[in-house]
Amino acid sequence: MKIIGIVGTNSAKSTNRQLLTFMQSHFANKAEIELVEIKGLPVFNKPEDKVLPDYVKELSDKIEAADGVIISTPEYDHAVPASLMNVLAWLSYGIYPLVDKPVMITGASYGTLGSSRAQGHLRQILDSPDIRARVMPASEFLLGHSLQAFDGNNNLVDQEKLDVLDGLFDDFLLFIDITKQLLNAKDAVRKEAENFSWEAE
Repeated sequence: MKIIGIVGTNSAKSTNRQLLTFMQSHFANKAEIELVEIKGLPVFNKPEDKVLPDYVKELSDKIEAADGVIISTPEYDHAVPASLMNVLAWLSYGIYPLVDKPVMITGASYGTLGSSRAQGHLRQILDSPDIRARVMPASEFLLGHSLQAFDGNNNLVDQEKLDVLDGLFDDFLLFIDITKQLLNAKDAVRKEAENFSWEAE
C-alpha cells in the first residue's frame, strides 16, 4: 500500500510534520508513506496558459499513483493555512489527481482542540466540485497540546491517543480497499470536474 502524506504547512518547524513522520515509521509494516512538502510554491494565480509549476505536476503524479493520501493540517483562524489552500488550488487547476482518491485527515495543534475547525474546513474544500476527493467519513485524529505529545524519539507518549490513531489508520486501509470498489462513476465524475467552471454562464 502506497500513501502520500502531505505536510499541510510551510512552517520550518511543525508538529504536523512530526505527526506524519511518526506515522511513517509506526505504520511502516502496513504501508509505505511518502512525506511531501508544500514549501516554495508560488501563490496560485490562475495562469491563462495553465502551465503548472514543475513541483505541482510531480506532486500530482505521485497522488495519482498512490493508493491514498493523508493530509495533516494545523489550524490558523479556524481554517487551514493559506499554504495548504494554495497547493490544493494548484492541484485542481487543469489536473484532477484527487478525484475519488481516498483521503485521511489528521491535525496537530498547540492548543486543546487539535485543529478540529481546520479539519472541518479541509473536508469542505476536498468536497468541492473541482477536487472531489473521497474523505474517510466520521473520523478525526485531533492531536492537541502537540508540543508535549512526542518524546525524544518522536514517539507519541499518550497511549490512548496512539490507540485511536492505530484504529483510524486500520480503518483508512480498509476505506482504501472499499473505495477501489466504488469507482463505477469515476470517469463521469472526473469529466464533470474537468468541465466544471465557476465562470460558466
